[in-house]
This record gives sequence, structure tokens and C-alpha cells, in this order.
Amino acid sequence: MAVLDFYTNPQSRGRMVRWMLEETGAPYETHILTYNGTMKSADYLAINPMGKVPTIVHDGKVVTECAAICAYLADVFPDAGLAPAVDDRAAYYRWLFFGAGPLEAAVVNRTFGFEVPAERERAIGYGNFGHVMDTLDTWLSTHPYIAGDAFTAADVYVGSQLAWGMRFNTVEDRPSFRAYAERLISRPAFIRASELDDAAAAEMS
Repeated sequence: MAVLDFYTNPQSRGRMVRWMLEETGAPYETHILTYNGTMKSADYLAINPMGKVPTIVHDGKVVTECAAICAYLADVFPDAGLAPAVDDRAAYYRWLFFGAGPLEAAVVNRTFGFEVPAERERAIGYGNFGHVMDTLDTWLSTHPYIAGDAFTAADVYVGSQLAWGMRFNTVEDRPSFRAYAERLISRPAFIRASELDDAAAAEMS
């Protein structure tokens, strides 16, 4: 059996990957890192020179970046059914990378007070924050999951951003977003992952 190591902090985007790992059902070992300590240690920087979490090491192969980790895990654990068939992945890839590009960029920029000047919107990949929200809203108003009718790894990534964003007011709380998030957070794997990360956070406090 391949060894899977998960490097994270319970107060980080690692929560997305914990959820994804729980969805796969694969065994893994968790390594909790601290922001000003082990995350910047020589041992960890040898694995991820960015000194960021999450990271997974699967059978000696390093994968960083949440979207990449979610896609990778869906592919290497196909029995979990977390990726569509290869010839049916158009929406899956579209929204997975929409989450990693326009959605995250728009939310982070707005959170830190940067608004794109109207005359410069065509130079920015996402245009403006409102356009990103409207695009997601239109899609999720007619699709139960981000890639269509079935839950996939793309829901772990995009759904985490929307649920987290609504909780901390960095994403607009729209009816389609709320209904979508409620479908996701009721999943047993999400509940298990949240309990594990909450317990880890409590131990660190």
C-alpha cells in the first residue's frame, strides 16, 4: 500500500484537503505544522520550498496547491468516484480551475481592499468581483453540484471556498450558494474532516 503523508494546519486551506482525503477513504498520516515554526523548518522546506500548507506526499511524490491535490487524489483513488469519466470532464475542469483562478483571486483581492478599476477590468482575468459572483450564481442556480448532477473533487475545492467565504463575509451570501453549501456540509466525510481539524486546533490552542 502506498504511503500518504498529509502536511497541514487546522487553521488553513488544509481543511479542504482533509475533507478530500476523507472522501477518498484512503489511509493517511497527518503532520500538523505551525506557521512560525515547523512550516519554515529545513525539513519541511525540502518538501515544499514555499513553506506553505497543505502538501501531500503520496508514495514519494509531492503535490502542493489545493486544486491540484484534489484532482490528484480523485485520479489515484478512482474507486471513490470523485472525478467524472475522462470524456465527461469539461464542466469538472472548467469549475475546478475557475475556483483556482477567478474565484480565489477575486475574493483575496477584495478581502485585502483591492478593487479593480473599471477601466482596467479587461486586463484582469476575473474582470470584477461581482461578475465572478454572478457567474457562479447563474450556474449553481440550475446545477446541484459544480460539475453537474454528481458530487466530485471540484465540489470540495469550490464548495470549501464558498462555505468559508460566506462564514467570514468574503463571499456574498446568495440563495444558490447557501443551498449548495448546505448540500456539501451534510456529507459524512465533511463532518469527519471538520471534527478532526477542530480537535487538532483545540490541541494547539
